[in-house]
Amino acid sequence: MRLEAITPENYEAALAVRVRADQDDLVEPVVTSLAEAYVFREFAWPRLMYDGDRVVGFLMAFLDIPWDPERDPADRRSGLWRLNIAAGEQGKGFGTYGVEEVCREIRARGGTQAYVTWEPREGGPEDFYLKLGFRPTGERSGDQTVGVRELS
Repeated sequence: MRLEAITPENYEAALAVRVRADQDDLVEPVVTSLAEAYVFREFAWPRLMYDGDRVVGFLMAFLDIPWDPERDPADRRSGLWRLNIAAGEQGKGFGTYGVEEVCREIRARGGTQAYVTWEPREGGPEDFYLKLGFRPTGERSGDQTVGVRELS
């Protein structure tokens, strides 16, 4: 498995990544993520996920973004912004790999915590993130639960 930056050669493969239909309300499509990566380029870290030569997913991290500058300008956070594992590739460890790679990147940049948000609903990713060591902070981002994982 490996992550690769989005390039002119692979962006169409990124756009083709689709989650299961019952997950469409849980994660934005890749095209939206790439637009956000363009707009927020100083914080966004979009990557295409491969297993050999096969594209299996897309992820995007946010790195050192001001969380709530009006409340605390020093509160800067990094974490997983999007995780889109292709419908036919779920349950094979690719999501765990992606989360671990994001945590590794945050650590390499000197970070000590990784954040993620999730939709708290039946069939949502809460159990997945809890099993990976994320714990709810008590905060909300819109309707989503904010979770944090300590990085050692």
